[in-house]
Amino acid sequence: MSADHNDTASSGDTGTTPPHRLPRPCRFRLSFLLIIAVYPLITALLYILMPLTSSWETWHRTLVITPVMVSLIVFLVTPTIQRHFGWYVLRMPRPER
Repeated sequence: MSADHNDTASSGDTGTTPPHRLPRPCRFRLSFLLIIAVYPLITALLYILMPLTSSWETWHRTLVITPVMVSLIVFLVTPTIQRHFGWYVLRMPRPER
């Protein structure tokens, strides 16, 4: 074996390029977009729920609203923000359409 081959094998170099790292998301920008998206959802849910639950305690209403809101945020709001505004959250240039 040649010295060059031993050096390459011992260094652990597999000949592949290192993976690219994405920029860190800006939490401020993400929180701003989430507030804009979640506020109307919470307001709409309250307008729908309040007449139906006028005799309920506040914690009962919260118990109903919380799983609905969390589900909407996880499965609808966040993926939509990532799809349409991921570039903004990641501080990247806006892609051309």
